[in-house]
Amino acid sequence: YDAKHIVVDPVMVATSGSKLLQDSAIQILTRQLLPMAEVVTPNIPEAEILSGMTITDAAEMEAAAKCISEKYGCAVLCKGGHKVNDADDLLWRNGTGCTLSSAIASNLAKGYPLDAAVERAKAYISGCLSAMLDLGKGSGPMDHMFALRGEFVEH
Repeated sequence: YDAKHIVVDPVMVATSGSKLLQDSAIQILTRQLLPMAEVVTPNIPEAEILSGMTITDAAEMEAAAKCISEKYGCAVLCKGGHKVNDADDLLWRNGTGCTLSSAIASNLAKGYPLDAAVERAKAYISGCLSAMLDLGKGSGPMDHMFALRGEFVEH
C-alpha cells in the first residue's frame, strides 16, 4: 500500500513481564513488519529480545537501540522504566507503547519531524498519565481525552 511513517509497537512482552506473542508471530514481526517501520517502540524486555542483549543500564539501553536500528533499518524509541534509566525513553535513529506509538504516528502524519513527533507524543502521554483513573490494582487506565480541545488535537 506504500504506507508512509509506519510506527510499530512490537507488543511482545507486557510491562508485567508476561509474554504476549508466540515465537512464530515474533518471527513474522521481525522478518516482515519491522523492516518496513520508520520507528519501532520496544520496552526494555522487548528491546532485549530484538537485540539479543541484556539491558541493565542506560548504556546497554543505547547499545540495544543501536543494534535494533541497524538490524531493521529504522529509528528506535526504547521505552525506559523496568528499573533501567529512571523511566527515561531513548530515541535512536540512523544518522534516534501502544498509546505512545500511536501518538508518534499521529504526529508524523501531521507532518512533524521525528524528534518533534516523539517530544509531542511524550508530552501527550504525560498528560494522559496525570489524568488517569485509579481503579483496582496495577496500572490504571489513562485518560486519552484529557486534552480533547488542546494542543495535541491541533496541527
